[in-house]
Amino acid sequence: MDESFIIAIDFGTAFSGYAYSIASKEKEIDPIMKKWGKELGLDTPKAPTCILFNEHEEAIKFGYEAKTQYINVRGEEAKKLYFFENFKMALYGTKLNRNVKIKAANGKSMTALKVFTESLRFLKDDALKTISASTAGMKFLASDFTWVLTVPAIWDPSAKQFMREAATEAGIVTEGNEHKLVIALEPEAASVWCKKLPADGFITQNHDRDALDESPGTQYIVVDCGGGTIDITVHEVQEGGALKELDKASGNDQGGQNVDRKFKEFLKEIFCDGVWDEYEKNYPSEVQKLMYDFTRLKQVDEDVQFSCPYNLGKLAQKNKDIEKFFEPVPGATWNDGSIKISKEKMRSFFAESLQGITKSLKEILKKDFSIEYILLVGGYAGSHILRQHIAKQFGRRCKLLCPARAQEAIVNGAVKFGRNPELVASRKSAYTYGIAICVKFDESQHKAEKKYTANGCDFCADIFLKLVSIGEDVGWNETREHFLYPVEPDQTSMKLTFYRTERKNAKYIDDWGIEEVGSFDVDMPNTSGGRNRKVKLEVKFGSTEITATGTNSVSKSKKTIKIDFLTKP
Repeated sequence: MDESFIIAIDFGTAFSGYAYSIASKEKEIDPIMKKWGKELGLDTPKAPTCILFNEHEEAIKFGYEAKTQYINVRGEEAKKLYFFENFKMALYGTKLNRNVKIKAANGKSMTALKVFTESLRFLKDDALKTISASTAGMKFLASDFTWVLTVPAIWDPSAKQFMREAATEAGIVTEGNEHKLVIALEPEAASVWCKKLPADGFITQNHDRDALDESPGTQYIVVDCGGGTIDITVHEVQEGGALKELDKASGNDQGGQNVDRKFKEFLKEIFCDGVWDEYEKNYPSEVQKLMYDFTRLKQVDEDVQFSCPYNLGKLAQKNKDIEKFFEPVPGATWNDGSIKISKEKMRSFFAESLQGITKSLKEILKKDFSIEYILLVGGYAGSHILRQHIAKQFGRRCKLLCPARAQEAIVNGAVKFGRNPELVASRKSAYTYGIAICVKFDESQHKAEKKYTANGCDFCADIFLKLVSIGEDVGWNETREHFLYPVEPDQTSMKLTFYRTERKNAKYIDDWGIEEVGSFDVDMPNTSGGRNRKVKLEVKFGSTEITATGTNSVSKSKKTIKIDFLTKP
């Protein structure tokens, strides 16, 4: 099958979707996006990232269908099911293991790996079915495609690995063709897409209609405003149009769902005295519908009004007249069966999130760059309040660009990236990486407690051998090489353990600020060379995942792995 057949999955916190291309590499044809929600009279580029399991923990629905079925389930039945949404944030800011569990809407738990796997399986199966239907019923297998899976740039390597393992379990790739799954960083994918957009592909916001300047030397910030994370990268256009990362990825967890959380807290403030808590506990599916409706309301900068759910009103009336709940709460009024929230109160829900974005952007703009543009992408960038705030804060210094279809930029760019990973020519290393080695002991340089003796020789243990420095430029296909030797002459395996730190330099692996991140073993069964046997270590740091290859110089046997960043449970 044609190597240029690509399917890209944008697995978002709030919404997910996919795009594909079955055009040949030579043809510059835009990717085709699946549209969702036809059964509900909708036509959206993404579906809600939610999945429904039955009481036997079998996945039964995903996306709009999962949400609709769960919303329509009543009382005791809802307590039997497992409904998950916003679960992508379980991978943010934490070292993961394969057994980590996440909670469903009703408080029941399931392993995160299963929830992610079944969600990706649904998207995979749906993509193959959609492509088959659009090609006169041709049958396709997952192995016919290169798959691209997008992840936030600020994610820990363990989270990226977790997504790869979930994709493998979902049957997207199998053992032996792991190279057919490419991990793409969300702001990079968006950047690749926006670079090719014409001026009319962007929303105008307080400046003349403009497109992104593709001239070499042009520098710009990409702010991926997602549901869970704000993910920021800084790019410079190189000769030939490829991109160079100028600063290591930054951001926070102050995405659009922070606004949703503030809205829910406000409803709890209105419906006090335990009313909201009782409603949330007994009618979880109604809460889901209310929160889904809010995703549309937060796009505008004006007063909003929505119907009070029947059961919430009923619970409130048991306590006191419903109007009484609104009297002590500024910013909300009761309007004959509807709840009205003022524009000022709506803006207050955004304050914490906007403060976080502003702080991150100010830190970048303080540095010695020549930033010309700020590029806003992602579903949350569709909010008028967010765009207006960024324009007000930074509009005099930079041109602000937001694609007209901000929610689609990442997945479309991911298709292009899957076809040409070299579009991002170099990246900044997010950490200083190194491995643990032993060297001959030198009392003038080494700590006495690190000394040990093997076969009559004194060695120093736990030396940190630096492979790459934090902030160092690494080419997308660049390989760092080191040669290593066994300490024991009869050693039949060499364990290579990788460490990272935010320090520029370190001497020992147990110095402050250093953490172990992964390891692998290279077999050395032939011991005839004693300590003179050589292992060549080659590490690629410039791609979206760190790949290491250990080659036994005697047997020439190679072991190439994506370093195992997942912790043991």
